[in-house]
Amino acid sequence: LARVMNASHSPRLPPRQGETAVIADRFFAPACLGAAGLVLALSAPAAAQQFDSAYTDLNLDDCTVIAADDFGASWSCPGYKGIPVYVAEGDLRFFVSFGFGAPDEVAAVQTPPPFNTLGPKVEWRLGNASGGWKPFATILRYFTSLGDGEKESQVLVVTQLVEGATCHIAYVDATANADANELAREAADELAGDFDCADAPEVIGDFEAWEN
Repeated sequence: LARVMNASHSPRLPPRQGETAVIADRFFAPACLGAAGLVLALSAPAAAQQFDSAYTDLNLDDCTVIAADDFGASWSCPGYKGIPVYVAEGDLRFFVSFGFGAPDEVAAVQTPPPFNTLGPKVEWRLGNASGGWKPFATILRYFTSLGDGEKESQVLVVTQLVEGATCHIAYVDATANADANELAREAADELAGDFDCADAPEVIGDFEAWEN
């Protein structure tokens, strides 16, 4: 009996040489791997913002007339996901603005200098910087004419969408540039959001539609 009791209460011997390293490795390895993974996760760069486009029709027959007189008219048209599109016409020129405060935005009083009409589509530039796809700019084709059979052109007007600062930010001559659509998208992606509406819109690429 004494032998049994002595055996059950005998002290545990320390690990032999070499076993200490094995035990340490088993204990610290998962912790080290977890720390390394955390460092990699924290040091990984955030995903770059992506861009895309959506399109809506712009047909005044589908819009609601806001006002009309001998000098012109204005309409409220449907836009991307319910965003209002404000269109006005006066002196043979069209003015287009966007948002729920569209008539009060700078864009509501901006138009290319020559006589003009509007293209049938609005291109909405979308970004996912905030996690979901949201429009930050539009691209709209204007058909311009200097009148009396003089030079006719097509100009892409890029407008930034910022509440209280919705305005033209760039003009691209679609007649003079074969890659006009790409130039307009690049201008929207690079300029929209930070553009000062007190500045004149930037002219991108070759430009012959009117004298600057």
